[in-house]
Order: sequence, then structure tokens, then C-alpha cells
Amino acid sequence: MKLYWNVRCGSFAPEAVAVEAGLDYRRVRADHRTDDPAGRAGYEELNRYNPMGQIPTLVLDDETVVTESTAICLWFAELKPQAGLLPPPGSLERAWALRWLMFLACELYPVDLLESYPERYVATPDHAESLTLGAGARIDRDWTIVEEALGTGPGAGAGGGPFWLGETFCLTDLYTAMTLAWHREAGALVDRSPKLKRLLEATVARPKIAPLWAEYDLGARF
Repeated sequence: MKLYWNVRCGSFAPEAVAVEAGLDYRRVRADHRTDDPAGRAGYEELNRYNPMGQIPTLVLDDETVVTESTAICLWFAELKPQAGLLPPPGSLERAWALRWLMFLACELYPVDLLESYPERYVATPDHAESLTLGAGARIDRDWTIVEEALGTGPGAGAGGGPFWLGETFCLTDLYTAMTLAWHREAGALVDRSPKLKRLLEATVARPKIAPLWAEYDLGARF
């Protein structure tokens, strides 16, 4: 299977799940903004599979196409359940991990796009600034909600581990780190959010994740 990826993009979390799980896949960099012929060729190839040209896009061996970063994360986790990147089906821990994964994917991720690329979502340019300000305020509210929720759910335990499930790492931690890296003032946000800071540091320090995090250049705003 092939995963189309690019730096600072939403392919980080799915690829990090694949790396943690030890999956066999081929990566194809897709970048229409680069002078590198391989990156441009990868983007042209990506568009043949996904007309929206979005990263990540996963192409399975039979050429089935899977899009959406969360869907790919969940698919990868299901391919190797023994890697433990999701709690067991039906458990309270799984419900908690999925709730916050979807909050990140369905609330924070799209609102971050509104703030970062307002021109894509307004009919006239004079509305862009207002959209940016409104989205920014909502993002800051959302991260306050996340900070308050960390350490309170099933699996948190008395030990106060850094992850969504306490001492147990899961794919929601990877998605949190990725989304956090896109914040316009990520360093200031983690400085005032001690639980988020602990999660971020513990996640990106993992031996399989640290080199991928660096390659994706996701630490630039911290």
C-alpha cells in the first residue's frame, strides 16, 4: 500500500500509527509547491487517485483509495491490533479515546483550516479577516476544553500518566500532538497548558516517533 504524505501535513498521524504498529507500506511525497520533480510527480499521481488532491491519501494494494486522516489512523490500528494503539472494542477506554480523537478531527482540525486558509471559505476577500478572528477564538476555546479533559477519563488512573489513557499510549495522543503543532502560537499554548505539554513531550520522545516528527518539521512553532 502507498501513503501520500508531505511535511507539516495531516499525514503525520496516520504514518506515525503505521510506524508504531510496524506496518509495511510505501510512502510517496506529494508536494505541488516544491521545485523537486519527485515531489511534483507525487502530487500529480495523488490527484489521479484523489481528485481533491488532499494529503493524506492511502492507496491499498488493490487500488482501493482511503482518504481522511482519522479513517487511515483507525484502519492502520485495526490492521495490527496487537500493537495496542486502540483499547479493546467495547471498553470504556476505547470510548474515551475515540471521543477525543473525533473531537480533534471533526472540531479542531477543520476550524484550524478556517483560520489558516480563510480565503478558501469566503465569497469575498473582505470577509477573510473576520473568519480568521472567529476561528482563532474557537480554537483557543477548544484547546482549553482538551486541557481540562486530559487526565480525567477511564484509564487515567492514580499515577497521572501523560497520555489520554494515563500511562497507556494510543493513537489519540499522536493526533493530539499533530493538531497541536498547527496552532499559530503552539509554544505559548503548551506553556500555559501543563497537561498538553506533558502529552506532547511524552509522545514526540517515543523512539519510533521522534525521527518522523523531525522529518515532518512539526516542532517549528514550539
